[in-house]
Amino acid sequence: MTDHPSTFKGDPSHSEGIEWDDRASLHRTGDGDGVLDAAKGLRSGTFADLIRHVMLMPAEERGDYYIEKAGDREYHVDEIVSLSKRDDFPRS
Repeated sequence: MTDHPSTFKGDPSHSEGIEWDDRASLHRTGDGDGVLDAAKGLRSGTFADLIRHVMLMPAEERGDYYIEKAGDREYHVDEIVSLSKRDDFPRS
């Protein structure tokens, strides 16, 4: 969660790689986005936690969901599966 400039001297605090601890929410595909999008989240947690959650679902159900990470970035099933296989993915 350190992709924002710090308030001290305004120095950027961006680190390379994926911010596994960023806040994220799980959504059903086709939920319509819109103004009330945040209220449509089915589950929230860290980005890594939600990837783990989706990977525990039966493979045929994973496509029904996506993860929305801080900054409105959406991750769908192919990307979620790929991220779960990365060497730097926190396993626990």
